[in-house]
Amino acid sequence: MSVIQVQGLRSLKGEIKIQGSKNAVLPIMAAAVLHKGTTVIHNVPRIQDVFCMLGILERIGCIYSLDGHTLTIDASDIKCAEIPEEYIKSMRSSIILSGPLLGRLGDAVTSFPGGCSIGQRPIDLHLAAFRTLGAVIEEKDEKLCASAKTLVGADIYFPFPSVGATENALMAAVYAKGITVIHGAAKEPEITSLCEFLNNMGAIIHGAGTSRLAVTGVTGLHDSEFIVAGDRIVAGTYLTAVMAAEGNVLLDGIRPGHLTAALSLAERMGAELKLYKNQLEVSMRGRPDCVNVVTEPYPGFPTDLQSQVMAVMASGSGWGRVEETIFEGRFGAANELKKLGADIVIEGKRAIVHGLYPLKGNCVTAPDLRGGAALVVAGLAGEGVTEISECHHIERGYEDICRDLSSLGAAIRGKE
Repeated sequence: MSVIQVQGLRSLKGEIKIQGSKNAVLPIMAAAVLHKGTTVIHNVPRIQDVFCMLGILERIGCIYSLDGHTLTIDASDIKCAEIPEEYIKSMRSSIILSGPLLGRLGDAVTSFPGGCSIGQRPIDLHLAAFRTLGAVIEEKDEKLCASAKTLVGADIYFPFPSVGATENALMAAVYAKGITVIHGAAKEPEITSLCEFLNNMGAIIHGAGTSRLAVTGVTGLHDSEFIVAGDRIVAGTYLTAVMAAEGNVLLDGIRPGHLTAALSLAERMGAELKLYKNQLEVSMRGRPDCVNVVTEPYPGFPTDLQSQVMAVMASGSGWGRVEETIFEGRFGAANELKKLGADIVIEGKRAIVHGLYPLKGNCVTAPDLRGGAALVVAGLAGEGVTEISECHHIERGYEDICRDLSSLGAAIRGKE
C-alpha cells in the first residue's frame, strides 16, 4: 500500500482491538537471540518492522515460524554476528540486536542506523554501555565492531534515559559476570516488558519500571513463552483520530495506565474518557481545544504521539503550543499539515498551532511513521479527500490503519 485516501468529516463509532506493541516486540525478538533454544511470542503485530527483524534473525542463523500472531524463534544455531547493512539502513531499531549478539557471541558488527528521519538519534550511549561492560569498539570499513572475550558487570550511567541504549545494556548484561547496575535507565512500559520477558527466560533483573535496573549475570537461559502487551502508541493514535473526527469508540486490549500523560492531555482538550482494566472508551463532542504540550521521557507525554496531537490541534479551536524535547527533527508533518490548510508556525523546538476547522483535503506525503499517521488523523477532520503518499512509513508500525478506521465508520482506503 503506497497511498491512503481519506474522505473526511465522518464521526467514528464502534470498538477496535489494539494490536501488539511494536516497541515492545522488537527488543523481545532481539532478546530471543540470547537463548540457545526456542522462544514463543504471542500477540505479535504483523507490521513491516517485525518482518524486517525476522529477515535479520534469519540471516544470522535463526529459524522462525509466524502463525497468525504467534511467533516461534529457534536461535539454537547462531554463528553470524553481523547485522546486514540493508536492514540497518531501513530500520534503526535493528541496532538493538548488538547487545544480545555481543552477550552471546562476544562480537557484534553493525553500521550506523537509519530508519525514520526524525533527527540524529546517535548511538553513543549504546557504545558507551558496551565499553563499560568491557567491550572494545572499533570502526572498520564504515562498520562498527564491538568485541569482548568476557563481559563483566559494572555500573552504567546514562545522562539521558535512552530507551534503545537501556535495552541494549540490559541484553548485553544478561551473560556478564557479576552484577550490572544501570543508572538513569528509561522507564517506558516497553522496558518493563523486556525485563519481564528476560526474567521469564531465566535472567535475573530487578527494578523494572524504575530508573535503576540491576542485572545479575547468568550462564544460561531456557525455553519460554510470552504475551506482548497492546500498543500504547497505536491506541493513542486512534484516540487522536476520535478527537479529530468526533464520535465514541472503545479501544480494547490496552492498559490505560501506560497512557497517563496522553489521557490527561486528551481530557484537557475536551475528550470524555472512561478507563477500564484493559480498555479505554473515548468520546468527543465538538472541536477539541488547543493547549500547550511538551514531549518528555516516560511517564511524560510521548514524542511518538506528538505529530498526531498536532494534527488534532490543527483542526481544533483556539491556540496551542507543541514543544519537542526528544528529537530535533520531529516536526516533519507540520509542512504537510499546512497543505491541508493548517495554521502552524515552527519556532525552533516549538510549534505554534492555531486551530482551524474543517481542514481542506489535499495531496500530502508521509514524512515518517508517526507523521504519516498524523496525516491520516488530519484527513478525518478535512473537507473533501486527503490523499497521503509514501504510506510504507505507516506500515512500519500499524498493521492496517485503513481496516481499523473503516471499521469505525471512516471513509478510508489504501491503494498501490
